[in-house]
Amino acid sequence: MNEMSGNTHAVARLGAQVGAALIGHELLVERLLIALLTGGHVLIEGPPGIAKTRAVKALATHLPGSHARIQCTPDLLPSDLTGTQIFRPETGSFDFMPGPVFHSLVLVDEINRAPPKVQSALLEAMAERQVTSGGVSRQLPDPFMVVATQNPIEHEGTFPLPEAQLDRFLLHLRLDLPDAQSERAILDLVEAEGLSPPAHAATALTAGDVAQARAAVAQVHLAPALKDFIVRLVMATRPGGAIADWIEHPVSPRGTLALAAGVRARAWLHDRDHGLPEDAEALACDSLSHRLVPTWQAQSEGRTGRSLISEALQQVRPW
Repeated sequence: MNEMSGNTHAVARLGAQVGAALIGHELLVERLLIALLTGGHVLIEGPPGIAKTRAVKALATHLPGSHARIQCTPDLLPSDLTGTQIFRPETGSFDFMPGPVFHSLVLVDEINRAPPKVQSALLEAMAERQVTSGGVSRQLPDPFMVVATQNPIEHEGTFPLPEAQLDRFLLHLRLDLPDAQSERAILDLVEAEGLSPPAHAATALTAGDVAQARAAVAQVHLAPALKDFIVRLVMATRPGGAIADWIEHPVSPRGTLALAAGVRARAWLHDRDHGLPEDAEALACDSLSHRLVPTWQAQSEGRTGRSLISEALQQVRPW
């Protein structure tokens, strides 16, 4: 573990710095770091005012490269995201003006308020790490990471994300309102920041640090039995599986790959060179629940993707 420890500690310091600006969001910080280490994207869902945007901004200030924030509205156009061709009269030619998606970390705020055409434009960027405009494909920066936030679907003026786009998110997090103790701590933190604004944080990681950390994560060992456990969890959603009767569309193979990648990153963050079943159990709901569609009967009985994956964890054991 000696070769891994230096980068592990650097990422751990990054997590501590981001966590210092938040209250009660330790799991959120861990999940953001897992996505960073695996090159994945994160969807954060929860009611307004619970620090979704604040968390991503705190992460962005400590990462290399540039970052951008896109506030989604129903009248947003795909070109507002990807960029557009600008005509130059002096030369008689068109020049491409990159949009905000051409940044290393892109915060897409309230993504479910964007119309379907905008969501489709974002899909290519997330899946292919490129943007096609005017018949020309342009590569996005490396590293490239999208963190999207959304309010619950039942709120007015929202467009549910299509299954194909949900499947491109490595993790889908659900955040709830804080308890009384956390609420009081939030009040104290915001008051303290108002009296003495925090100093601008220096970049904790360089692009080279991120690349080395990702290479180390890829070397984390997953035992055959652990791989079998991950596959059995996914197969529980397929025809004949433990929860298949409640599922209209099961988890795709991308879910298996996402969970395995998350297990490696979580193990590495805990300074281990091997994954454990507890890593898979901790990440299963966030990695798999948004990749399945419950049947109408399941929905009518109040079952959700997360509750179904939780049920699968009770029936599918590691060994």
